[in-house]
Amino acid sequence: MSDNALPERESMEFDVVVVGAGPAGLAAAIRLKQIAPDLSVVVLEKAAEVGAHILSGAVVDPVGIDSLLPGWRDEADHPFKVPVTDDQFLVLGRSGSLRIPNFLMPPLMNNHGNFIVSLGNVCRWLAAKAETLGVDIYPGFAASELLYDDEGAVIGVATGDMGIGKDGQPGPNYTRGMALMAKYVLIGEGARGSLAKQLIERFGLDKGRQPQKFGIGLKELWEVQPEKHRQGLVQHSFGWPLDTRTGGGSFLYHLEDNLVAVGFVVHLDYTNPYLSPFEEFQRFKTHPAIRETFAGGKRLSYGARAITEGGYQSVPKFSFPGGALLGCAAGLVNVPRIKGSHNAVLSGMLAAEKVAEAIGEGRAHDEPAAIEQAWRDGPIGQDLKKVRNVKPLWSRFGTIMGVGLGGLDMWMNQLFGVSLFGTQRHPKTDAGALRPARDCTKIDYPKPDGELTFDRLSSVFLSGTNHAEDQPVHLHLRDPALQKTSELEVYAGPSTRYCPAGVYEWTEVEGKQTFVINAQNCVHCKTCDIKDPNANIDWRPPQGGEGPIYANM
Repeated sequence: MSDNALPERESMEFDVVVVGAGPAGLAAAIRLKQIAPDLSVVVLEKAAEVGAHILSGAVVDPVGIDSLLPGWRDEADHPFKVPVTDDQFLVLGRSGSLRIPNFLMPPLMNNHGNFIVSLGNVCRWLAAKAETLGVDIYPGFAASELLYDDEGAVIGVATGDMGIGKDGQPGPNYTRGMALMAKYVLIGEGARGSLAKQLIERFGLDKGRQPQKFGIGLKELWEVQPEKHRQGLVQHSFGWPLDTRTGGGSFLYHLEDNLVAVGFVVHLDYTNPYLSPFEEFQRFKTHPAIRETFAGGKRLSYGARAITEGGYQSVPKFSFPGGALLGCAAGLVNVPRIKGSHNAVLSGMLAAEKVAEAIGEGRAHDEPAAIEQAWRDGPIGQDLKKVRNVKPLWSRFGTIMGVGLGGLDMWMNQLFGVSLFGTQRHPKTDAGALRPARDCTKIDYPKPDGELTFDRLSSVFLSGTNHAEDQPVHLHLRDPALQKTSELEVYAGPSTRYCPAGVYEWTEVEGKQTFVINAQNCVHCKTCDIKDPNANIDWRPPQGGEGPIYANM
């Protein structure tokens, strides 16, 4: 049905609309109300509740929270309960491990002073702070469309229509989405956000930048035996089970109450279409240095999410006519530190300050361009610039030499403020890195044992993922024929392996190979939108409130 045949949207007016109740969006909302309490500020969140779609390790550098809420440490109800007490870095071989002495690690890799947390719980806490200040937060409303004025500036967003059937027609419970109009719109959707992707293309925000790079992060939360729990321990590793040409690594974070978060990151510039990040994660847990932690334990939750990894040289222009990008929507993760929430909070604060200043001057719908230079000159730029070569060196030279050269570069930046390597380039997109199947070797993954290793469908069950079946599929193929002639016949169907939720499968229907999309399984990780070799899959938000429901993740 065309938009002309649909009922007109109801609209609401605000000073600022924020898309995404993550650390960046909530920090922006809080800072706006701190500066100008009379501003009307609304935050839209596609999850059914704040924090339900938030997935991160997470070890948090509190520099952002210290700036946003200086007195937070004196409060009793904050979520930062577990300070880091032990910091370990391992290199894994097939059957053994080697610990790298802490004194060899660049100082910026030191985690002491940081906190092990559930980032979802941090967002719930920040949301309560925002609401106390008068911010309106609307969970369960997915911002699905950008609204523009006649000059092309962003003037608001529209939430998705509810109750559309699979045939694309309004059903009996149809409700038209709302238009939320604003003087400025701040986009904090996280990595590979659907609106951010449109804005980057429409306004050429990536002009002169390197291609954005991504990883996929997979995480489980376990309750382990008390004698195996070491509250405050942070353990990172790289090496096995990945080969030396495939980037990635792992983490084990010991929280309170015998809880351990275990995660695995695979850089999405891997070349072998037979590789499965989910299976590599399961295999990682069987390593002798890892498996004993989980013996006799219970897996509580599972999830997956794309991570921005391009760094300093891949960050798009923040500002556009009518608003700005925030946090991981702009790609502010410090890759070697595996941290982005501190920069997300700082970016939200920066955008809030510049937008509040603009509104105070009587401006609206113009480009808050002051944000662009401010982030590069400030703590975000300083943080990312020091590590700008770690990811491209790893990609170019492989794990052993690349990590070594990246470490040397960080030391040079730390000691002398210069880099031996200038600023390295990212050669191609992650989709472009995949090689044809005929040039690669199949990988034989062991079957799960149901105690330490698991299959994808039982894992998705633990994520609490749910989508109404009677709605249009939110994963769109630009060219269905290309999926067969290229994705299947050239690359051997990598979507069946890179997806951590079993969304995609190739099945035989009436003697023909047919591409099946099990959209109900989708955990909103966005990997398909990044890794499809033809950029043929477009991830869009489903109905508001659907997707995973992460608890303590």
